[in-house]
Amino acid sequence: MIRLRLDPLKFEHIRSLRIDRDLKQREVAEILNISQNTYSQYELGIINFPVDALIRLAEFYNTSVDYLVGLTDDPRPYPKKK
Repeated sequence: MIRLRLDPLKFEHIRSLRIDRDLKQREVAEILNISQNTYSQYELGIINFPVDALIRLAEFYNTSVDYLVGLTDDPRPYPKKK
């Protein structure tokens, strides 16, 4: 398996949200039910976040997946489906 190193700035919003809430990587990793080391690799862009983890983070931080991955600078979540 080939692992490509991603642009670390790609996940800048994810890191900023964690730091702004005074959370440790270990605490966010527990929310995602993964190890701190794995979470660190996600945040650094060494490995990709799985979609389910991005969804859980978007719900936890009350934002959109697009914001988490840097597709928008607007942190407001999208309206929920009815």
